[in-house]
Amino acid sequence: MRERIRLLSLVDIFEPLSTEEIEQLNKQLPSIHLERGKIFYTPEERSERLFVLESGKVRIFRTTPNGREFTLAIVESGTVFGEMALTAQQLEGAYAQAMEPSEVSTMAREDLERLVVQKPEVGLKIMYLLSERLRRYETRLEDATMKDVHSRLAGIIVMLVESEGARTGAGYRIAAHYTHQQLGEMIGTNREAVTRAFGVLQDEGVVELRRRLIYVPDLQALKRISAYGDTLGGEEQQRRP
Repeated sequence: MRERIRLLSLVDIFEPLSTEEIEQLNKQLPSIHLERGKIFYTPEERSERLFVLESGKVRIFRTTPNGREFTLAIVESGTVFGEMALTAQQLEGAYAQAMEPSEVSTMAREDLERLVVQKPEVGLKIMYLLSERLRRYETRLEDATMKDVHSRLAGIIVMLVESEGARTGAGYRIAAHYTHQQLGEMIGTNREAVTRAFGVLQDEGVVELRRRLIYVPDLQALKRISAYGDTLGGEEQQRRP
């Protein structure tokens, strides 16, 4: 119980709440345990709920017209998500999947509205969060349709660094092991295309693979490739068989 209260106190939108208010919230929120790989929100979901990720990691994704998955966001513990379902800006076609064993609480719309009336600061937090999330989702959706595999792979690696990257003496290390198949599922392509694109990024000196973990020695260069692509890298990738 104490650990759950501590985790709730770390959730971004609940920062304005007092300890007593967090304790009361803890009594109201049902919690579920999710095993790795569990999809717990689908486009068919019609209930208006806010999810609170107490521990673990979740990815939000949608499917492309050709049936492949494309990751929109990776959610870390201490974060709320699903807020799009509570507004007119609902993101259609979104799925939520646990990337590792996770604990998630749910909050009904009416409970959230009651909390916002009682504590307007929470509403301001949600407004800022929603604005930033919507901007990121739109950028990711543009990536899915406008960018090549080389740039999309750079983008998902940047996202992984930002969500779970650990500083090293010469850059960053992504803590978990991701196969090329998994990376392909995140950016809407196949394993073979990821392998070719990863080779290009290695040649450009922006990523390294050591003991099955991805290292990023030059995060800023990787961000530039993600945002603008790299003509030489893209041409080289296209020439590779």
